[in-house]
Amino acid sequence: MLSGDIPPNQTIYIKNLNEKIKKDEYNVIFCIGFNLAELKRSLYCLFSQYGRILDVVALKTPKLRGQAWVCFSEVPAASNAVRQMQNFPFYDKPMRIQYAKTKSDCIAKEEGSYVPREKKKKQEEKAAERKRRADEAQQSAVPNGTHGASNGGPTPSFRQGPSTQEAVPPNNILFIENLPHETTGRMLEMLFEQYPGFKEVRLIEAKPGIAFVDFDDEVQSSMAMQALNGFKITPQNPMIITFAKK
Repeated sequence: MLSGDIPPNQTIYIKNLNEKIKKDEYNVIFCIGFNLAELKRSLYCLFSQYGRILDVVALKTPKLRGQAWVCFSEVPAASNAVRQMQNFPFYDKPMRIQYAKTKSDCIAKEEGSYVPREKKKKQEEKAAERKRRADEAQQSAVPNGTHGASNGGPTPSFRQGPSTQEAVPPNNILFIENLPHETTGRMLEMLFEQYPGFKEVRLIEAKPGIAFVDFDDEVQSSMAMQALNGFKITPQNPMIITFAKK
């Protein structure tokens, strides 16, 4: 069924998602073992530019792999997302997007018409437990030493925390601050690769919350900075973008 056959609503249905998500350059997650949290974070990051997101739903059951639902607070936001992101290459596969056929639970809850389902409740409890364990494992894996950039390339000087640096001359490298700690390189790539001259993203393992983004020249980096400075990765994390010190 095409999007035009379904009445516009706050929830969009996405299919043809890549069932193989590259979490980082050392760890490829396949099918049953693929990371739902990673997928949801990436979708949230990608679609939050169109409006406030109430929920992102994705399941790893065989029947529902490669699919997700993104629930916006308003119909116009969902409509913009359907138009603008149709066939967007998400993890190298074009997304197929339409309005959801049924009302999302998050909307039903807001309207007071939600009826809890016991089976779903158990699934959510299991998912919460898995998330709790994953968060604990992630916290215990915080590196103690100092590491360079993820690709081993040269790293310009930087300061942690909100930017208070003096004016830096425009150059081809952007310094990104105020990123949530769970931000991945692929999330940032999806944001910056839409601008001409994009080369690479470099995360700093020992300094979560910051990154460097390289462009071919300062004109192209300036365009990306003007477009994305202040973009909210999460509602609490607007990106702070400046030119990197060299």
